[in-house]
Amino acid sequence: MKQAKAERIDTANGILDVAEHLVQVRGFNAFSYADVARELGLTNAALHYHFPSKAELGEALIARYAVRFAGALVEIDESLADPLRKLDAYAELYAEVLRSHRMCLCGMLAAEYETLSSGMQDAVALFFEKNEKWLAGVLRQGRDDGTLRFTGSAIEEARSIVSSLEGAMLIARSFGDIKRFQSAASHLLTAIRP
Repeated sequence: MKQAKAERIDTANGILDVAEHLVQVRGFNAFSYADVARELGLTNAALHYHFPSKAELGEALIARYAVRFAGALVEIDESLADPLRKLDAYAELYAEVLRSHRMCLCGMLAAEYETLSSGMQDAVALFFEKNEKWLAGVLRQGRDDGTLRFTGSAIEEARSIVSSLEGAMLIARSFGDIKRFQSAASHLLTAIRP
């Protein structure tokens, strides 16, 4: 019984791994269950057993991605005290995704927002809201200790940073040049240093 449950979990994780890669490279609407099944040597029925609909698969993808990203933010908070270094580490999360020739999962999904289920739309928006909230906290900390300078509210600046990094990823991907992203991120973060 335990082995069967472990195999189901392994299969579900394998499905999520392949689907995540496909979304980050192609987009959500550009892959099918048949693509995932072929990659894993499964039947479409096996995929539907774990994720009865593509929308449910999408929601599971976002949930897993959001948990991992939130974990990375906790790790940044626990390992770095300086707001400047936290912002650099945050931008590095995006750069790491680009280095693996992928895009931010939620950034890709945001590009297809109108075609997503309402559950996926809500999950994508929540992912970005949580990122903006975390960044706003870092920005307030930096403003309070004098290491960051920006006009407007911390949440407005956080929204600008998230939007800019997502856009910089898209442009860098178009050229196949991570240096474009790194330059844009550096320019963005330098602008808020006193």
